[in-house]
Amino acid sequence: MTSQYTPETIARLYRSLYFIRHYEERVAAIYPSDKIKSPVHLSIGQEFISVGVCDVLRPDDAVSGTYRGHAAYLAKGGDPAAMMAEMYGKATGSAAGRGGSMHLIDTKANVLGASAVVGTTIPIAAGYALALKRQKTDRVIVAFFGDGASEEGCFYETLNFAALHKLPILFVCENNFYAIHEPQSKRWATDRFCERVATFGIDARKITSGDLFEVRDTAAELVDKLRRGEGPALIECHAYRWREHVGPNEDYDQGYRPRTEMEPWEARDEVPRIAALLPEAERAAIEAEAQAAIDAAVAFAEQSPFPAAEELYRHVFA
Repeated sequence: MTSQYTPETIARLYRSLYFIRHYEERVAAIYPSDKIKSPVHLSIGQEFISVGVCDVLRPDDAVSGTYRGHAAYLAKGGDPAAMMAEMYGKATGSAAGRGGSMHLIDTKANVLGASAVVGTTIPIAAGYALALKRQKTDRVIVAFFGDGASEEGCFYETLNFAALHKLPILFVCENNFYAIHEPQSKRWATDRFCERVATFGIDARKITSGDLFEVRDTAAELVDKLRRGEGPALIECHAYRWREHVGPNEDYDQGYRPRTEMEPWEARDEVPRIAALLPEAERAAIEAEAQAAIDAAVAFAEQSPFPAAEELYRHVFA
């Protein structure tokens, strides 16, 4: 599958993938210091989905993420320094220090605001898609969400509305098999998720390989259909959350999942696999550039001021 990709595309994908992985690992390393003032829901192990999908989008396309949205934010081009400052609670953050990790936004990169309430960004993304259609543009929006959010009533309401109006929205379910600590086997009567979605007349694809290139190829095909006005589509991507639901650590000692579940995903980790496709010198240059950008984001957050006290009285009703 990689033979169809140019060296430039492989390098671009690796740059994004490596940057997101190491950015989040830096967040995990900083977190115990209490410099980061918000909870963090890390995407480590799931980055390949956002990287593959966002690589086929144009700058004027939009994404809608979740509170586990670091990867989507960064893959779409969100400002990494503003994101780090936001987690530090600084005035220079993407939400001026008000939102933290769970409420990232970057309007310049067309990253819609995330929410801590499960599933709520899905209908908002559909509303954005309706606006795009009424503007008679070929722009699209991608709505990322987890398998837990797919159990919310607003998800099925949104599927129906999007299909009825043939909206230019790509739904991407990052299925990591757990809703916090509850396994899917205790939540879903069947695992035929795409079959349920298809009853709305929506083109629904399932990817279980963890292969970045398969994700990208599928997203490219479906986004082209959206641009032609052929209605919504959905990708269900299997993945695995390597760290705890919220926080920087592993949690395999908590009794709800064994580490052996993660080991097959770790063995086929896309970061070293894509790295091996690049010449050594090019790979090293990409990694050095990424580490420098992460260092700069941390320095920006460290040096930025906290919001002034009077900011407490802005953006409130009374």
